[in-house]
Amino acid sequence: MQRFLKNLDYATALPLAAQVAYQPGQIASKTLVQNAAVSMTLFAFDQGEEISAHTSTGDAFVLALDGQGQVSIDGQPTVLKAGEAIVMPAGHPHAVSATERFKMLLMVVFPTENQ
Repeated sequence: MQRFLKNLDYATALPLAAQVAYQPGQIASKTLVQNAAVSMTLFAFDQGEEISAHTSTGDAFVLALDGQGQVSIDGQPTVLKAGEAIVMPAGHPHAVSATERFKMLLMVVFPTENQ
């Protein structure tokens, strides 16, 4: 049987935020899917850590799992708390920073030839 998701147990209820651990002074990540159509990654940001502004060819969906972070899209900041989500549209500069320790699930959907 082909497995599309990795680094997670199948057919098991999982506390998603617990699947990636905070690391002092770092951003920790765990890749769940990476292919031409979609990317799913869990992130744990220590307070003050950030991913600087960049663009993506795909639409990115961020789901906050723990703590609080700030997502900036086109220079406009939005604070995200656990349970909240935001879409970062393809081609628009965006950045993520941890105003306190912050865990998130990032899902990026890339354009394919069929679109």
